[in-house]
Parts: sequence; C-alpha cells; structure tokens
Amino acid sequence: MKPPYAWDFHSDQPYQLKDRALKRRLRKAQRGSLVKTALSGLVWLPLALLAMPFLRRRPVESAHFTGLIIDPLRAPDATLDAVAALDVEALLIRVKLWEPEALEEITAFARKLEGKQLLFVLMQDREHIEDEALGRRSLERTFSALAPFGKRFQIGTTINRAKWGFASVNEYLEFFKTAQQLRDDHFPELQLIGPGVIDFEYHFAAHALFNLRGIRFDAVNALLYVDRRGAPENTQAGCDLPCKINFLSSLVMLSPRAKYPLYLTEANWPLTGTAPYAPTSEKECVDEETAASYMVRYYLLALATQQVATVYWHQLAAPGYGLVDTREGWYERPAFRAFKTMASLLKEARHIALQQRRNRFEMLLQRPEGLLRIFWTNGTEYLQHFAEPRHFIGRDGGTFTTDALTVSGAPVYLIEKDDA
Repeated sequence: MKPPYAWDFHSDQPYQLKDRALKRRLRKAQRGSLVKTALSGLVWLPLALLAMPFLRRRPVESAHFTGLIIDPLRAPDATLDAVAALDVEALLIRVKLWEPEALEEITAFARKLEGKQLLFVLMQDREHIEDEALGRRSLERTFSALAPFGKRFQIGTTINRAKWGFASVNEYLEFFKTAQQLRDDHFPELQLIGPGVIDFEYHFAAHALFNLRGIRFDAVNALLYVDRRGAPENTQAGCDLPCKINFLSSLVMLSPRAKYPLYLTEANWPLTGTAPYAPTSEKECVDEETAASYMVRYYLLALATQQVATVYWHQLAAPGYGLVDTREGWYERPAFRAFKTMASLLKEARHIALQQRRNRFEMLLQRPEGLLRIFWTNGTEYLQHFAEPRHFIGRDGGTFTTDALTVSGAPVYLIEKDDA
C-alpha cells in the first residue's frame, strides 16, 4: 500500500484513511455511483424484505459449514498443527495483491493443505483499483499460482470502506470485471465470488447484485459482523443475525446477476485489553469467555437459517480477536476449544429446528447416533430439569452429568442416543 493508505499489522486491516481532502475528491468523482447505490437500496431492499418469507431451505454440507481463516505467513508450522487438531475442512486464505513477494510462500503453504476446501480472498489496494493493467497482471499471477489448490476466489473485499481503496461500487464492479474477463479467457474452471460488503449495509450489496454492467457472481459473500450490537441475538433496526442473513439471501434470490451458495467470509468479536491488536475500540471488546460463547452462537444461528454454506471465522491466530494469541508463543484461547467442540458435533449433523422462547434457545439437530440438543440463553441463567440424569458436553468439550442443567450464555450439548 502507498500513502495515504497504510496497513495496520496489529489488527490485520488498513488504518483509517485520514486524508479528508482525498476522500472528498473521491466522493465527488464517484457521486454518480453513490447515487446509484442509494437508489438501489430504495428499490431493492423493500422488495427483498417482502420476498423473505418465500426463501426455501438450502442444503448445507455440514462438514464444510464451520470454516476458518488462516494466515500462511504467521507461524505456519503451528497453524498446520492447529488445522489438524481442529479437524477443520473449509479454510480461507487472504492474499494481498500488493505483496507479490509473498505469493511463493502462500503457494508452498497451500500445497500442504491437500484435501482441504480452500477459498482465496484477493485483497486490493488503491493502486490495483486505479491501474487496470497492474490489476490484471496481479490477478493473472495469483490465479496461476493458486488455482491448482482451490477453484474459489473472492474478488476484492470490504468494498464499502474507503480505507480499503474503493471509492464506490462502480469502481468495485470495474475491478471485478477485469477478473471476470481474465477468468473467462484463461481460467474457465474458477468460481468468482463477491461483492464482499461488510456489516449490515445492504444498499451496497444491492447495487452490486443488480448491476447493469454484465457482472455475474458465481457465489455471494458478505463480511457480516454483528459485534457492535453485542450478542449475535441482539437486533439492529429490528433485525437479529438470522434476519440479516435471510435478508441478504433474499437479495441473492432476486438477483439475475448472482448465484448461490452464500458465504459469510468474516466475523469475530474483538477482545478486551488487547489494544493495539483489537480492530475496534475498547467499547466493542468482550472478554475471552464471552467471545467464545458468542462465536458458537453465531454459527448456530447462521446454521438455523439454512441459507449459508460456510461461515469463516476471522481468524485462527490473531492477538486482538483470534482463537489463538500469538503475542507470547502460542496460547489457545477458550474459543479454540469451543470451535473444536462445535465443529466436531456439527460435522455429521442435520439441522431440524431452532426453538426460541423469549431469550431462551434450544436447537435440534440429527446426528447418526441420535438427536443433538443445544441449549443457551441470551440473558438470565435458568434451570432446565430432566426426569433423570443426562450426560452433557460443555461448550469447550468437557463432560458432566446432571438432571438439573443450568443454562447460560455458553451453549451446552446433549446427545440423546437412539435405542438400539
């Protein structure tokens, strides 16, 4: 990245763009596109809301539902060991187009992930947006290097944040068009994914998904963070996490330019006391125990919609929000064990129903050996009584037996085995 854009290696994202004069110039130059974004929201978002009741359940391959973002350049050997320990199949690797010197190392790492389902996110900077020839060369080099290891490429990311380089949706569509033409000419086997809108700002997604430029998305993704609202069950403009997912899926269903599957390619909760590594202010941060519970509940709520193929958690190793803290060695946080437990139990499970009474939740899934019940609350703890003692699995994998379960914010699993 070149000034005034700069990468923050602590939080793995660009620094805020502080050049106000530049931002004003960019907005002025792209005002036509900004108007289209506003109009797209006014037209398509109400229609998507009306269409939500007509969404149909989509098949979810449970083995690939619990995805994880990994960094090949951060403790690669420990990362490979962690991937094996977690037994995670769906992995996402972010690739900085402005760091071509890292591509060889990323390629060597991807070669060691044989059998895994890989998705590559090609991250842009302003230079690659403004210089079409540079963008095409970088995309071609990256496709050539990584296509042998995975056929799915997310083109661009976080298109509705100026610090990431795009000044408008139209700029993003032109960037995607370069990738699409390159794919069509030389890499027909690749699947191109977009538009990579972050947060609950679906007017940007509507503009991209209903574009008039001939851009077609082979699959759709979003970086659906809800951390600023606290728990994943909390609402924003009356919409909780399942509502936000169904809303986006409804846009995909209506769009003539997009196909399923739908991927959530980033989500996390920042951790208190980790500045400058936390990607947000301390106000949005939570402690490690809360983050682990919120993560599991995020996955469960997303699974309950039956609209999302994979949720990719951001990320395995990161001091400010990861499953592992790398500031002093390799410290596995509670979320690491919670992820492993959840992924193991969901891997062969088929969703049946999510039952909610006020802030009390019970999820029902079918596993080969019997019914899987998951209990949690987004509020005050309560006692769940059973006729006889049952054997439970805690959020982090520990087991215990009781006939009076204290249900809290940390999900608890119960497998009711079928009688032989």
